[in-house]
Amino acid sequence: MIFCIFAEYFITSIIIMMDYRNNILETIGNTPMVRLNKVVDKIPCLVLGKIETFNPGHSTKDRMALKMVEDAEKGGKIKPGGTLIECTSGNTGMGVALAAAVKGYKCIFTTSDKQSKEKIDLLKAVGADVIVCPTNVEPDDPRSYYSVAERLSKEIPNSVWLNQYDNLSNREAHYESTGPEIWNQTDGKITHFIVGVGTGGTVSGVAKYLKEQNPEVKVWGIDTFGSVFKKYHETGIFDRKEIYPYITEGIGEDILPKNVDFSLIDHFEKVTDKDAALAARRLAREEGLLLGYSAGSALAGLHQMRDQLKPSDIVVILFHDHGSRYIGKLYNDDWMRERGFIDNELKVKDLILYKKDKKFISVDAGETVKAVLHTMKEMDISQLPVMQNDKIVGSVTESHILEFILNNPLMNSEKKVSEIMDAPFPKVNLDLPVRDLSKYISKNTPAVIAEDLSGDLIVLTQYDIIQAL
Repeated sequence: MIFCIFAEYFITSIIIMMDYRNNILETIGNTPMVRLNKVVDKIPCLVLGKIETFNPGHSTKDRMALKMVEDAEKGGKIKPGGTLIECTSGNTGMGVALAAAVKGYKCIFTTSDKQSKEKIDLLKAVGADVIVCPTNVEPDDPRSYYSVAERLSKEIPNSVWLNQYDNLSNREAHYESTGPEIWNQTDGKITHFIVGVGTGGTVSGVAKYLKEQNPEVKVWGIDTFGSVFKKYHETGIFDRKEIYPYITEGIGEDILPKNVDFSLIDHFEKVTDKDAALAARRLAREEGLLLGYSAGSALAGLHQMRDQLKPSDIVVILFHDHGSRYIGKLYNDDWMRERGFIDNELKVKDLILYKKDKKFISVDAGETVKAVLHTMKEMDISQLPVMQNDKIVGSVTESHILEFILNNPLMNSEKKVSEIMDAPFPKVNLDLPVRDLSKYISKNTPAVIAEDLSGDLIVLTQYDIIQAL
């Protein structure tokens, strides 16, 4: 009897200690906040990224997709075994597909032909039927992905068109979850919220919650050229002349979704396709964050508005989705070159982009040979510029110092480096082709110096060339 009681207690203890979810939908939300460092070096304040790729479908859309499905169930709009229909750029479709897989629904998604192949293939992988529609048509055109989704919902029995654009469950999901998470993770100290605007659910839901806690929180919506949001927000005019094709995915619209509450958005900032793509690539290479196109838009928008920030501010950027959706596009050099986003020929500015550690390290002309050698060993650097009164007056290499010591064994190593230094490393232009660096870099001149767009000096070596190639 005593043994049975002990066994029962032991089994109960094991069950209590186990940590698991009943299905994948229960893992949605509670995504981490990560400080950005290298890509915000010119921003005067703390910048945090809300990394929504930690949701199971790898995007923030999981939150609202589940909410829309559950609200459709509660409202009696869908019954067991029915079909969920949605027009999507890919991420909402993934969220809906996950809910459908768990709940036993079928899925049909309409999408535009500008979406990446990866997004379409992923939707098919989770069991959805995908219909690709033309991008460059009016929203009310029967061929548009809005119209096709609506028509299918009327033709297919026991189906529902979730309509993320006008379904207010979208922004309610972010009001209930994303907003509170951001507020709690910043301990209520957030001053600015930045996010790309597409359907408007994320920006409006989060903004509503944050402004209820603190009306002084600024909300900046990121728009793209070819979208109507910015002009409409500023003038109240829906200008069709603003509408034209663009490459950026996930943000911008040629309609005014009901989920966009313009009264909650303090400012819209437009970002070019190119700037968004380059910024996204920086996030991957410099922060280890492989994110989507809209993440690049948000980061580029932040930089465009950095003069409005002060050191005491705390900025949160919401990063919508994962970069795996864009491997064939913005993370593909050939795709980027075809659109003129990067040059066909590698240039000095590209070396700087690839260089991991951009910190400019130098020694003062008054330092001793011994001290300089110690710095080289400590920093694992073989060559250094020599500075005097904030000007580059020379250069010194590890091999040169060793040669001096070996050839002058009786001389004091306390000799000033200015007495043995070589000429300064050559300074090169950012647009200089890498192939022309051979004119400057040699056995006797192991490095060059470039000045980036921010005015910072950067040393480039043969190693940096090899790394970039």
